[in-house]
Amino acid sequence: MTFERTGFRHDMAARRARVARTLRLAPTVVRVTFAGDELAGLAADGPEDHVKVFFPDPATGELHAPRMVDGALQRPTSGVSVSRDYTPRAVRQTDDGTELDLELVLHGVDDGGPSGPASSWAASAAEGDELVVAGPRGSRGVPAGIERLVLVADETAMPAAARWIEHAPAGVEVTVILDLADDDADAYVDAPAPDGRSSPFARTSVERLYRSDGPGQVEEAVRSLDLDDPATTYVWAAGEAGTLIPVRRYLRHELGLSPDQVKVDGYWKRGVTNRDHHEPLDPSDPD
Repeated sequence: MTFERTGFRHDMAARRARVARTLRLAPTVVRVTFAGDELAGLAADGPEDHVKVFFPDPATGELHAPRMVDGALQRPTSGVSVSRDYTPRAVRQTDDGTELDLELVLHGVDDGGPSGPASSWAASAAEGDELVVAGPRGSRGVPAGIERLVLVADETAMPAAARWIEHAPAGVEVTVILDLADDDADAYVDAPAPDGRSSPFARTSVERLYRSDGPGQVEEAVRSLDLDDPATTYVWAAGEAGTLIPVRRYLRHELGLSPDQVKVDGYWKRGVTNRDHHEPLDPSDPD
């Protein structure tokens, strides 16, 4: 079966935004809500849309980011430009304008404190702090015609997984496998959605795996899924690239799912700084 995904492009924009408030959802995850006049017109309509967020240079505190000049994106010509990709957890209109929620993982907390420029910034973010948000460049909807949706995500991919659940049509069976550092992350899984409703994961069948219990659990959990009719199933998986390579190989080569039934995205990779998630997950076996 071929699943079609409606897609469309957005006008490119680089928007300066300020922190309106923060909420610690778990010891290693913070939700940062941004506001500002330049967020007007921001659209993130697909479950896995992403924006590029530009952070201050940790050495100088200066923000070097692109800006729009005559309708074109002009990149900085000097200074250190620090950026990371994130899925918008929510975009909404309020009486005061547009707000954007991002949920940022604080890497390195268990080793004495957040490490990396994005994590360090997020750990101490305060009202009024400014960043630049570029994108999204486009949106893609939920595949039409699916009857079952399987989601595999670690903490970095949970905002997108939550959006998949919220965008799934009525009647679609949703199964979720979460790859969590340890049970401290349960607070993130159970946290209310930005609109105050209960966690979207409470609406689905969720299996929580903890990396503290040992490796290989994600592949084992995917292999154990009871897929009565694989032809009507769509699988979306995102997180640490090395963990997901055997998952993709199983889905594509052993289970025989077609490329339009599977999307496996390596958001990050152990030992690699700022991995480009557009790169092939498994260069030895590209689609």
